[in-house]
Amino acid sequence: MTQPSTLQTTVQDVISALKDKPGALLPILHGIQDALGYVPSDSVPSIAQALNLSRAEVHGVISFYHYFRSTPPGQHLVQVCRAESCQAMGSETLEQHIKTSLGIDYHETSADGKFTLEPVYCLGNCACSPAITIDNDVYGRVTSAEFTNLIDELEKSL
Repeated sequence: MTQPSTLQTTVQDVISALKDKPGALLPILHGIQDALGYVPSDSVPSIAQALNLSRAEVHGVISFYHYFRSTPPGQHLVQVCRAESCQAMGSETLEQHIKTSLGIDYHETSADGKFTLEPVYCLGNCACSPAITIDNDVYGRVTSAEFTNLIDELEKSL
């Protein structure tokens, strides 16, 4: 787990590196989330000050885009494609199975901290619908049984 001083240092490093770019807010938010896995709420004042924005403006962008998280994610990020192609090929059934299996809804992390579930609106894997990602791996033509097998394998490695 990242210690508070390391967290603050990381946030400041990202801000310093990107604050002078045109339209710096989104690159800074992406940089922080890429480095930490989320955008800590206590980083909002520093971002706002560096960009001469209000805290409300920064928070508004974070809360508007579903991509940004304000709490740490689980050890593994599961994303389910909700685009039309995947829906046409059964992703809604798969989505319900995933939610039930993990015991969480979208934008939530399991109580044990192992899994975070997020929707995504296209993985570019339409020919292999329904598609999901687990961490950085993309899976196509995923069935409920295959998802269960993937999670079982992950849990064995934890």
